[in-house]
Amino acid sequence: MTIPNDRLAQIANRFAELEARLASGQLEGDAFVSASRDYAELEPVARVAEEVRTMRGELAELEKLDDPDPEMRALAEEEVARLKAELPEAEHRLAIAMLPRDSADTRPAMLEIRAGTGGDEAALFAADLYRMYERYAAEQGWRVEMISANASDIGGFKEVVANVAGQGVFAKLKFESGVHRVQRVPVTESGGRIHTSAATVAVLPEPSEVDVQIEDKDLKIDIYRASGAGGQHVNTTDSAVRITHLPSGLVVICQDERSQHKNRAKAMQVLRARLYEKMRDEAQGAEAEARKAMVGSGDRSERIRTYNFPQGRVTDHRIGLTLHKLNEVLEGPGLGELIDALIAEDEAKRLAALGE
Repeated sequence: MTIPNDRLAQIANRFAELEARLASGQLEGDAFVSASRDYAELEPVARVAEEVRTMRGELAELEKLDDPDPEMRALAEEEVARLKAELPEAEHRLAIAMLPRDSADTRPAMLEIRAGTGGDEAALFAADLYRMYERYAAEQGWRVEMISANASDIGGFKEVVANVAGQGVFAKLKFESGVHRVQRVPVTESGGRIHTSAATVAVLPEPSEVDVQIEDKDLKIDIYRASGAGGQHVNTTDSAVRITHLPSGLVVICQDERSQHKNRAKAMQVLRARLYEKMRDEAQGAEAEARKAMVGSGDRSERIRTYNFPQGRVTDHRIGLTLHKLNEVLEGPGLGELIDALIAEDEAKRLAALGE
Protein backbone atom coordinates (compact mmCIF):
# COMPACT_ATOMS: atom_id res chain seq x y z
CA MET A 1 0.00 0.00 0.00
CA THR A 2 1.65 3.23 -1.19
CA ILE A 3 0.83 6.38 0.78
CA PRO A 4 0.46 9.42 -1.56
CA ASN A 5 2.86 12.35 -1.09
CA ASP A 6 0.02 14.76 -0.33
CA ARG A 7 -0.99 12.52 2.60
CA LEU A 8 2.59 12.62 3.87
CA ALA A 9 2.50 16.42 3.63
CA GLN A 10 -0.71 16.48 5.70
CA ILE A 11 0.95 14.35 8.39
CA ALA A 12 3.99 16.65 8.47
CA ASN A 13 1.81 19.76 8.73
CA ARG A 14 -0.30 18.30 11.51
CA PHE A 15 2.79 17.24 13.45
CA ALA A 16 4.39 20.69 13.06
CA GLU A 17 1.16 22.30 14.26
CA LEU A 18 1.11 20.13 17.39
CA GLU A 19 4.78 20.88 18.08
CA ALA A 20 4.09 24.61 17.83
CA ARG A 21 1.06 24.45 20.11
CA LEU A 22 2.94 22.53 22.78
CA ALA A 23 5.95 24.82 22.54
CA SER A 24 3.81 27.96 22.82
CA GLY A 25 3.24 27.50 26.53
CA GLN A 26 -0.37 28.64 26.09
CA LEU A 27 -2.01 25.25 26.64
CA GLU A 28 -3.18 24.29 30.11
CA GLY A 29 -5.18 21.54 31.78
CA ASP A 30 -7.22 19.28 29.53
CA ALA A 31 -6.09 21.11 26.37
CA PHE A 32 -2.44 20.38 27.16
CA VAL A 33 -3.18 16.74 28.02
CA SER A 34 -5.13 16.28 24.78
CA ALA A 35 -2.44 17.89 22.62
CA SER A 36 0.30 15.86 24.33
CA ARG A 37 -1.61 12.64 23.70
CA ASP A 38 -2.15 13.54 20.03
CA TYR A 39 1.55 14.41 19.70
CA ALA A 40 2.65 11.11 21.23
CA GLU A 41 0.35 9.15 18.92
CA LEU A 42 1.39 11.04 15.77
CA GLU A 43 5.15 11.25 16.43
CA PRO A 44 6.11 7.70 15.30
CA VAL A 45 3.98 8.10 12.16
CA ALA A 46 5.45 11.54 11.40
CA ARG A 47 9.04 10.32 11.79
CA VAL A 48 8.60 7.45 9.32
CA ALA A 49 6.54 9.66 6.96
CA GLU A 50 9.36 12.21 6.88
CA GLU A 51 11.87 9.46 6.16
CA VAL A 52 9.75 8.26 3.22
CA ARG A 53 9.29 11.81 1.90
CA THR A 54 13.03 12.43 2.05
CA MET A 55 13.88 9.19 0.27
CA ARG A 56 11.29 9.78 -2.44
CA GLY A 57 12.60 13.32 -2.99
CA GLU A 58 16.21 12.18 -3.21
CA LEU A 59 15.28 9.40 -5.64
CA ALA A 60 13.37 11.78 -7.88
CA GLU A 61 16.30 14.23 -7.98
CA LEU A 62 18.86 11.53 -8.71
CA GLU A 63 16.77 10.00 -11.49
CA LYS A 64 16.63 13.42 -13.20
CA LEU A 65 20.38 13.91 -12.86
CA ASP A 66 22.25 13.99 -16.18
CA ASP A 67 25.87 14.58 -15.20
CA PRO A 68 28.48 14.31 -17.98
CA ASP A 69 31.06 13.04 -15.48
CA PRO A 70 31.12 9.18 -15.63
CA GLU A 71 32.18 8.92 -11.97
CA MET A 72 29.33 11.15 -10.82
CA ARG A 73 26.86 9.16 -12.90
CA ALA A 74 28.15 5.93 -11.39
CA LEU A 75 27.78 7.31 -7.86
CA ALA A 76 24.26 8.50 -8.67
CA GLU A 77 23.33 5.08 -10.04
CA GLU A 78 24.61 3.42 -6.85
CA GLU A 79 22.55 5.80 -4.74
CA VAL A 80 19.46 5.21 -6.89
CA ALA A 81 19.89 1.45 -6.44
CA ARG A 82 20.24 1.85 -2.67
CA LEU A 83 17.15 4.05 -2.39
CA LYS A 84 15.07 1.72 -4.56
CA ALA A 85 16.08 -1.18 -2.31
CA GLU A 86 15.38 0.65 0.98
CA LEU A 87 12.28 2.66 0.05
CA PRO A 88 9.82 -0.28 -0.02
CA GLU A 89 10.85 -1.28 3.50
CA ALA A 90 10.37 2.30 4.75
CA GLU A 91 6.96 2.49 3.03
CA HIS A 92 5.98 -0.79 4.67
CA ARG A 93 6.97 0.60 8.09
CA LEU A 94 4.89 3.69 7.34
CA ALA A 95 1.85 1.61 6.36
CA ILE A 96 2.12 -0.29 9.66
CA ALA A 97 2.54 2.94 11.64
CA MET A 98 -0.60 4.34 10.00
CA LEU A 99 -2.78 1.33 10.78
CA PRO A 100 -5.78 2.22 12.97
CA ARG A 101 -4.91 1.55 16.59
CA ASP A 102 -7.07 0.16 19.33
CA SER A 103 -7.89 3.16 21.52
CA ALA A 104 -7.06 1.02 24.56
CA ASP A 105 -3.53 0.09 23.41
CA THR A 106 -1.84 2.75 25.54
CA ARG A 107 -3.74 1.85 28.70
CA PRO A 108 -2.65 -0.17 31.73
CA ALA A 109 -4.29 -3.59 31.97
CA MET A 110 -5.99 -5.91 34.41
CA LEU A 111 -4.46 -9.38 34.20
CA GLU A 112 -6.74 -12.18 35.38
CA ILE A 113 -5.49 -15.79 35.56
CA ARG A 114 -7.71 -18.68 36.65
CA ALA A 115 -6.97 -22.37 37.06
CA GLY A 116 -8.98 -24.49 34.64
CA THR A 117 -9.10 -28.23 34.11
CA GLY A 118 -6.51 -30.13 36.14
CA GLY A 119 -7.11 -29.49 39.84
CA ASP A 120 -4.01 -28.71 41.90
CA GLU A 121 -1.75 -28.95 38.85
CA ALA A 122 -3.84 -26.31 37.04
CA ALA A 123 -3.50 -24.03 40.07
CA LEU A 124 0.29 -24.51 40.07
CA PHE A 125 0.36 -23.72 36.35
CA ALA A 126 -1.68 -20.56 36.96
CA ALA A 127 1.04 -19.48 39.41
CA ASP A 128 3.73 -20.25 36.80
CA LEU A 129 1.90 -18.05 34.28
CA TYR A 130 1.60 -15.22 36.81
CA ARG A 131 5.36 -15.35 37.50
CA MET A 132 6.03 -15.42 33.74
CA TYR A 133 4.05 -12.21 33.25
CA GLU A 134 5.72 -10.61 36.28
CA ARG A 135 9.15 -11.31 34.77
CA TYR A 136 8.12 -10.09 31.33
CA ALA A 137 6.67 -6.92 32.89
CA ALA A 138 9.91 -6.27 34.79
CA GLU A 139 11.83 -6.64 31.53
CA GLN A 140 9.52 -4.05 29.92
CA GLY A 141 9.87 -1.64 32.83
CA TRP A 142 6.23 -2.09 33.85
CA ARG A 143 4.83 -2.22 37.37
CA VAL A 144 2.72 -5.18 38.55
CA GLU A 145 0.42 -4.86 41.56
CA MET A 146 -1.51 -7.88 42.77
CA ILE A 147 -5.15 -6.94 43.34
CA SER A 148 -6.53 -10.22 44.66
CA ALA A 149 -5.55 -13.86 44.86
CA ASN A 150 -7.22 -17.11 45.83
CA ALA A 151 -4.38 -19.46 46.70
CA SER A 152 -4.59 -23.24 46.47
CA ASP A 153 -3.52 -25.54 49.31
CA ILE A 154 -0.21 -26.53 47.65
CA GLY A 155 0.98 -23.08 46.63
CA GLY A 156 -0.68 -22.32 43.32
CA PHE A 157 -3.50 -19.92 42.43
CA LYS A 158 -7.10 -20.84 41.85
CA GLU A 159 -7.45 -17.24 40.71
CA VAL A 160 -5.18 -14.19 40.70
CA VAL A 161 -5.89 -10.65 39.49
CA ALA A 162 -3.21 -7.99 39.02
CA ASN A 163 -2.87 -4.50 37.63
CA VAL A 164 -0.06 -3.99 35.10
CA ALA A 165 0.93 -0.36 34.48
CA GLY A 166 3.44 1.08 32.03
CA GLN A 167 3.97 2.15 28.44
CA GLY A 168 1.88 0.22 25.91
CA VAL A 169 0.83 -2.54 28.32
CA PHE A 170 -2.49 -3.49 26.72
CA ALA A 171 -1.08 -3.31 23.20
CA LYS A 172 1.34 -6.13 24.03
CA LEU A 173 -0.58 -8.22 26.52
CA LYS A 174 -3.99 -8.28 24.79
CA PHE A 175 -2.95 -11.26 22.65
CA GLU A 176 -2.43 -13.33 25.82
CA SER A 177 -6.17 -13.71 26.45
CA GLY A 178 -7.23 -17.31 26.04
CA VAL A 179 -6.65 -20.83 27.32
CA HIS A 180 -3.06 -21.84 28.08
CA ARG A 181 -2.39 -25.58 28.26
CA VAL A 182 0.47 -27.32 30.05
CA GLN A 183 1.78 -30.86 29.54
CA ARG A 184 4.10 -32.11 32.28
CA VAL A 185 4.50 -34.55 35.16
CA PRO A 186 2.75 -32.93 38.15
CA VAL A 187 4.59 -32.67 41.46
CA THR A 188 1.69 -34.65 42.94
CA GLU A 189 2.14 -37.54 40.45
CA SER A 190 4.17 -40.43 41.86
CA GLY A 191 4.01 -42.60 38.72
CA GLY A 192 5.81 -40.16 36.44
CA ARG A 193 2.87 -39.83 34.05
CA ILE A 194 2.45 -36.70 31.94
CA HIS A 195 -0.78 -34.82 32.65
CA THR A 196 -2.47 -32.08 30.65
CA SER A 197 -3.91 -29.15 32.58
CA ALA A 198 -5.10 -25.66 31.65
CA ALA A 199 -5.48 -22.12 32.92
CA THR A 200 -7.33 -19.17 31.43
CA VAL A 201 -5.83 -15.73 30.96
CA ALA A 202 -7.92 -12.59 30.45
CA VAL A 203 -6.32 -9.19 29.78
CA LEU A 204 -8.64 -6.20 30.16
CA PRO A 205 -7.75 -2.56 29.45
CA GLU A 206 -8.02 -0.43 32.57
CA PRO A 207 -10.36 2.54 32.15
CA SER A 208 -10.37 5.83 34.00
CA GLU A 209 -13.25 6.90 36.21
CA VAL A 210 -14.32 9.20 33.35
CA ASP A 211 -14.63 6.23 30.96
CA VAL A 212 -16.85 4.22 33.30
CA GLN A 213 -19.04 6.05 35.75
CA ILE A 214 -20.58 3.82 38.43
CA GLU A 215 -23.43 5.08 40.58
CA ASP A 216 -23.71 4.03 44.21
CA LYS A 217 -27.34 3.01 43.75
CA ASP A 218 -26.20 0.36 41.26
CA LEU A 219 -23.95 -1.36 43.81
CA LYS A 220 -24.60 -3.95 46.50
CA ILE A 221 -21.61 -4.05 48.85
CA ASP A 222 -21.13 -6.85 51.39
CA ILE A 223 -18.49 -6.76 54.10
CA TYR A 224 -17.44 -10.00 55.74
CA ARG A 225 -14.55 -11.78 57.43
CA ALA A 226 -11.76 -12.88 55.12
CA SER A 227 -10.94 -16.57 54.83
CA GLY A 228 -8.09 -18.64 53.45
CA ALA A 229 -4.39 -17.87 53.15
CA GLY A 230 -3.54 -14.26 53.80
CA GLY A 231 -1.71 -13.69 57.06
CA GLN A 232 -2.59 -13.11 60.69
CA HIS A 233 -5.43 -10.69 59.97
CA VAL A 234 -7.50 -13.39 58.24
CA ASN A 235 -10.58 -14.37 60.25
CA THR A 236 -9.94 -11.56 62.75
CA THR A 237 -11.44 -8.50 61.04
CA ASP A 238 -14.39 -7.82 58.74
CA SER A 239 -12.26 -6.50 55.90
CA ALA A 240 -13.25 -8.62 52.89
CA VAL A 241 -15.41 -6.82 50.32
CA ARG A 242 -17.83 -8.26 47.78
CA ILE A 243 -19.29 -5.77 45.29
CA THR A 244 -22.19 -6.71 43.06
CA HIS A 245 -23.00 -4.41 40.14
CA LEU A 246 -26.77 -4.82 39.96
CA PRO A 247 -27.42 -3.75 36.34
CA SER A 248 -24.82 -6.14 34.89
CA GLY A 249 -24.74 -8.83 37.56
CA LEU A 250 -20.93 -8.63 37.76
CA VAL A 251 -19.47 -9.64 41.13
CA VAL A 252 -15.99 -8.75 42.39
CA ILE A 253 -14.45 -9.98 45.64
CA CYS A 254 -11.30 -8.60 47.28
CA GLN A 255 -9.96 -9.70 50.68
CA ASP A 256 -6.18 -9.46 50.41
CA GLU A 257 -5.71 -6.18 52.28
CA ARG A 258 -6.14 -5.63 56.02
CA SER A 259 -8.06 -2.47 55.28
CA GLN A 260 -11.70 -2.67 54.22
CA HIS A 261 -11.24 0.63 52.35
CA LYS A 262 -8.27 -0.69 50.38
CA ASN A 263 -10.15 -3.85 49.48
CA ARG A 264 -13.11 -1.78 48.33
CA ALA A 265 -10.88 0.47 46.19
CA LYS A 266 -9.23 -2.54 44.55
CA ALA A 267 -12.58 -4.26 43.97
CA MET A 268 -13.90 -1.10 42.30
CA GLN A 269 -10.78 -1.00 40.11
CA VAL A 270 -11.46 -4.54 38.90
CA LEU A 271 -15.19 -3.88 38.48
CA ARG A 272 -14.51 -0.77 36.41
CA ALA A 273 -12.18 -2.75 34.11
CA ARG A 274 -14.74 -5.53 33.61
CA LEU A 275 -17.51 -3.05 32.88
CA TYR A 276 -15.27 -1.21 30.41
CA GLU A 277 -14.50 -4.47 28.63
CA LYS A 278 -18.22 -5.25 28.54
CA MET A 279 -18.87 -1.86 26.93
CA ARG A 280 -16.12 -2.50 24.38
CA ASP A 281 -17.52 -5.92 23.58
CA GLU A 282 -20.99 -4.52 23.00
CA ALA A 283 -19.59 -1.75 20.80
CA GLN A 284 -17.50 -4.14 18.73
CA GLY A 285 -20.27 -6.69 18.29
CA ALA A 286 -19.59 -10.04 16.66
CA GLU A 287 -15.83 -9.48 16.43
CA ALA A 288 -15.64 -9.01 20.19
CA GLU A 289 -17.75 -12.11 20.78
CA ALA A 290 -15.34 -14.15 18.68
CA ARG A 291 -12.37 -12.77 20.62
CA LYS A 292 -14.02 -13.38 23.95
CA ALA A 293 -14.84 -16.95 22.95
CA MET A 294 -11.08 -17.62 22.87
CA VAL A 295 -10.97 -17.62 26.67
CA GLY A 296 -13.56 -20.40 26.77
CA SER A 297 -14.23 -22.44 29.86
CA GLY A 298 -10.71 -23.58 30.70
CA ASP A 299 -11.21 -26.98 29.14
CA ARG A 300 -8.03 -28.66 27.87
CA SER A 301 -9.37 -28.95 24.31
CA GLU A 302 -9.62 -25.16 23.98
CA ARG A 303 -6.21 -23.56 23.80
CA ILE A 304 -4.22 -20.77 22.25
CA ARG A 305 -0.86 -21.98 23.52
CA THR A 306 0.70 -25.21 24.79
CA TYR A 307 3.66 -25.44 27.18
CA ASN A 308 5.20 -28.92 26.79
CA PHE A 309 7.76 -29.59 29.53
CA PRO A 310 9.04 -33.03 28.39
CA GLN A 311 9.98 -31.58 24.98
CA GLY A 312 10.96 -28.16 26.30
CA ARG A 313 8.78 -26.38 23.76
CA VAL A 314 6.04 -23.76 23.60
CA THR A 315 3.59 -23.66 20.68
CA ASP A 316 1.26 -20.80 19.88
CA HIS A 317 -1.54 -22.43 17.93
CA ARG A 318 -2.93 -19.21 16.44
CA ILE A 319 0.15 -18.53 14.33
CA GLY A 320 1.66 -22.02 14.28
CA LEU A 321 4.87 -20.87 15.99
CA THR A 322 6.87 -23.34 18.10
CA LEU A 323 9.83 -22.26 20.22
CA HIS A 324 12.08 -24.91 21.74
CA LYS A 325 12.96 -22.63 24.62
CA LEU A 326 10.37 -23.27 27.32
CA ASN A 327 12.55 -21.97 30.16
CA GLU A 328 13.25 -18.71 28.31
CA VAL A 329 9.53 -18.19 27.74
CA LEU A 330 8.71 -18.77 31.41
CA GLU A 331 11.55 -16.43 32.41
CA GLY A 332 10.25 -13.56 30.22
CA PRO A 333 12.55 -13.01 27.19
CA GLY A 334 11.06 -15.88 25.21
CA LEU A 335 7.56 -14.60 25.92
CA GLY A 336 8.56 -11.34 24.27
CA GLU A 337 9.46 -13.27 21.12
CA LEU A 338 6.01 -14.85 21.06
CA ILE A 339 4.22 -11.57 21.68
CA ASP A 340 6.23 -9.77 18.97
CA ALA A 341 5.35 -12.53 16.50
CA LEU A 342 1.65 -12.22 17.36
CA ILE A 343 1.76 -8.43 16.90
CA ALA A 344 3.53 -8.82 13.52
CA GLU A 345 0.94 -11.36 12.38
CA ASP A 346 -1.90 -9.06 13.42
CA GLU A 347 -0.34 -6.14 11.53
CA ALA A 348 0.16 -8.27 8.43
CA LYS A 349 -3.49 -9.35 8.44
CA ARG A 350 -4.72 -5.80 8.85
CA LEU A 351 -2.47 -4.55 6.05
CA ALA A 352 -3.75 -7.33 3.80
CA ALA A 353 -7.31 -6.30 4.61
CA LEU A 354 -6.47 -2.76 3.48
CA GLY A 355 -5.23 -4.10 0.16
CA GLU A 356 -1.44 -4.07 0.47
